[in-house]
Amino acid sequence: MKKIGQLGPLNRRAFFGASSGTLAALAAGGLAGAPRTSQALPRVLVDAGSFPKNFWWGAATASYQVEGAANADGRKPSVWDTFCRTPGRVQNGDTGDVANDHYHLYKEDVKLMVELGIKHYRFSISWPRVVPEGRGAVNEKGMDFYKRLVDELLDHGITPHATLFHWDSPQALEDKYGSWRSREIARDFADYTTAVVSRLGDKLKHWMTINEIFCFTFMGYGVGKVPKHAPGTIVQKRKEVLQTVHHALLAHGMSCQAIRAASKDAHVSTVVNFDSYIPVVETPENIEAAKKAFVAEEHNGTVLVPILTGAYNPQAIEKLGPDAADVQPGDMATIGQPLDALGFNNYCGSYVRAAQNARGYETLPLPKGYPHMHTDWLSCVPEALYWGVRLVTDALGKKELPIYISENGCASEDVVTKNGEVFDLDRVMYLRSYLRNASRAIAEGYPLIGYFLWSLMDNFEWSYGYNTRFGITYVDYKTQQRIPKQSFRWYQQVIRAGRVL
Repeated sequence: MKKIGQLGPLNRRAFFGASSGTLAALAAGGLAGAPRTSQALPRVLVDAGSFPKNFWWGAATASYQVEGAANADGRKPSVWDTFCRTPGRVQNGDTGDVANDHYHLYKEDVKLMVELGIKHYRFSISWPRVVPEGRGAVNEKGMDFYKRLVDELLDHGITPHATLFHWDSPQALEDKYGSWRSREIARDFADYTTAVVSRLGDKLKHWMTINEIFCFTFMGYGVGKVPKHAPGTIVQKRKEVLQTVHHALLAHGMSCQAIRAASKDAHVSTVVNFDSYIPVVETPENIEAAKKAFVAEEHNGTVLVPILTGAYNPQAIEKLGPDAADVQPGDMATIGQPLDALGFNNYCGSYVRAAQNARGYETLPLPKGYPHMHTDWLSCVPEALYWGVRLVTDALGKKELPIYISENGCASEDVVTKNGEVFDLDRVMYLRSYLRNASRAIAEGYPLIGYFLWSLMDNFEWSYGYNTRFGITYVDYKTQQRIPKQSFRWYQQVIRAGRVL
């Protein structure tokens, strides 16, 4: 691979000219492109509410949110360690120093997975635990933890799925060059990828490059104000934020290349919390409006679209104007690497309808009394799961690209009763509604292959600290006791029955 950063920026005219066919199709509201998988995915139609026998039933966690052991065995700080120690950034001054102590209690947590009945587990690997300085020497003691975890999972018949980056970038790289503000991070991330895959690739085949680019770029860098996520950097221009997005996309593409170079039989994907658009009434004109919004709105147009097509959406770029990121020759080909599957993190969505305006659609605001879960941003929009899966095919033409729900879940006001139980019935309602929409997608022939519930257990919820609980297992952080909630028991039965109950 050529070293990045040596070629000059590609001007806007050259960029649009380089991919005119793809961009024209996107501007028209969709792309009937060739599938990125080498083999067509067989259609497995099921009855409403049911799932195929080979469906991936899983649960998910992330390194900084559960591992703890912040100073153990050579790990050095991530940007989240620093962010948590900055007064006023995290509720109650909480940190991930101990979290769920999963680093020491992973065997207990695998037993919990066995009890639940999942056969797939998604976790993330801590970059500063494996390469403490972000580049250079590998910390083999840190790497050994993931070897032990993978062995434990395999010994219990659970397939491991590893995310290489879930927001905890090394503080050393933030100090050295501003982490995602620099193109250098793409090369360093590729090298880190090689270090991990070369050590785990004989046992672990399912790799996800990066989790939710939107959250650590758009929400990690603020124009003139402190953002809500680490690294919590204040920048002067919006273009600087969009440039971090481009560098993250470049890191994703180079990581894909590194995975395939280190493991010939790897299954490569990435995870995007792309925006889902639901036609407010399922009429042809509103469905067409949803397709247009899906590719043209900023988040999808600047993250999902380039990952799947190798080109930014022209409408998104046009709207950004001078704030659009600088692109160097060869960048887009690197970003648009072939994928074996796409991970979709889905929690909520937006309603849309056709409109007589330049874009042909308008998004509709949710009313004040619209149902939402126990956190300020999470409205309950179950159809978002179905439409998100469907629009990857209908708006981007990816008919044979397998999709799995890499995260879906909600916060609930969980309270342990005197009898030691947690009746999180609102979470059961939420999960039931979303899984019915997952079943609908499969029944209609869309290539949905799996579901990872967020989360296996309560954990450190970023700037919300430990006040917000997303787990189906209650965690008493003082004693580290795990208590399965009603949602745990419900999901357990769903997995056994292979249908929504």
